[in-house]
Amino acid sequence: MIALPPALRPFGSRNHNKRVILDMIRFTPGGISRSEIARQMDLTRAAISTIIADLESQGLVHAVTEGPTTGGRRPVLLEINPHRGFVLGIDMGATHLGMVVTDLAAHVINEIEVPFSISDGPRDCIPRLEGQVKHLLENSGIDLAHIHAIGIGVPGPVVVEAGSVGAPPIMPGWDGYPIRANLQSMWGVPVSLGNDAELGALGEWAAGAGRGARNLVYIKVGSGVGAGLLLDGEIYRGTTGCAGEIGHIAIMESGPVCTCGNRGCLEAVAGGWAIARQAREAVKSGKRTQLSVLEPGLITARDVAAAARMGDLVAQQIITEAGAHLGVAIASLVNLVNPSMVVVGGGVAQLGDLLLEPIRSAVRVRSLRSAAQAVRINAAVLGRRSTSVGAGVQAINVALDLLVAV
Repeated sequence: MIALPPALRPFGSRNHNKRVILDMIRFTPGGISRSEIARQMDLTRAAISTIIADLESQGLVHAVTEGPTTGGRRPVLLEINPHRGFVLGIDMGATHLGMVVTDLAAHVINEIEVPFSISDGPRDCIPRLEGQVKHLLENSGIDLAHIHAIGIGVPGPVVVEAGSVGAPPIMPGWDGYPIRANLQSMWGVPVSLGNDAELGALGEWAAGAGRGARNLVYIKVGSGVGAGLLLDGEIYRGTTGCAGEIGHIAIMESGPVCTCGNRGCLEAVAGGWAIARQAREAVKSGKRTQLSVLEPGLITARDVAAAARMGDLVAQQIITEAGAHLGVAIASLVNLVNPSMVVVGGGVAQLGDLLLEPIRSAVRVRSLRSAAQAVRINAAVLGRRSTSVGAGVQAINVALDLLVAV
């Protein structure tokens, strides 16, 4: 049985079966036949044919090609109809705004990434977001009227029912702000709001390094550090949406002060801001590094990553130490939830083994042997797009829910 996406909402049994079948079609590479759907669903071929006919009449699926055969007639394979409409996936990050526009088959039509500071608060950020969405759609030749849903990821704990964030450490001014309601009113389109790391997990599960895994942890190393937990095929959010806030696990009791107010959090020693801070301190102390040609106050984690790629020993040491700290926290997470895969994403994660090897080493040493042997630790395939692609996947979920219910 293929892994199905998180938390499909129940309809009547017929519409529920439609949604399950749609997701079988969505997440089976190359398409799936009616007979295979009937086998997995334990329904009769006649029942499956009736449901497929309904989906075809709604323009949601179509037959595209003939599959392989071991003899006899070749099976007709079904795929999602990419021409049925579009969705937007948006990553509102601490330092960047990433957006993708996709069709309902999750093919990326166009994308954009621009500098952005979510700490500027909703008064400044919402008009910028509106302008960038308009710009992306105009460049894509797509009218807002053809967008079925919009998914948005933010770097803070999301209160799903309220469509807002609760006490987000790196989102001043956003606590309790009705993000979903205000954006839906502005665009006139259904909006789904999620935590950026959770949507990163969904993106990598659907289209990246974790495709098909039922137990997946996605670690986003950006300005801060967060985790998205995909357990038994569903995103786990916890009681108040704070599950996965790995960045606020204490690593060093007397370490630097974190944005949450505590000392020694993982985010304060291994997040992007922490990496930049350590580089600035190295330059000010006179260490020999390529980073010394930059204005210390303007050094970013991206600068440190670039220097590390070019062989700068100071930058490499900073990244390696960050990886070791991440490994300590991830080793505990591996013991706690026993995933089959850990995917490390975000801007810093693009350094590959320089960051990943210290993480793998810590997991080998600190995790229980059976858990450590069962888990693979890989870099995100989608890179910085993991969250925006995941937001797009969630937007497709919303769009299909609505289209099936029509």
